[in-house]
Amino acid sequence: MREMITLACEQCKRRNYTSTKNKRKTPDKLSFRKYCPFCRVHTLHKETK
Repeated sequence: MREMITLACEQCKRRNYTSTKNKRKTPDKLSFRKYCPFCRVHTLHKETK
């Protein structure tokens, strides 16, 4: 039931993190504030395909 997702930085658009989510409980896209090693700052990372 859990699906692998990729989190991409909103500023540089690079895919930095992977995670899993339950599609039944969270059908909408996830977003987290995480550290981007390319921007060298904490930025918003959103779920991508």
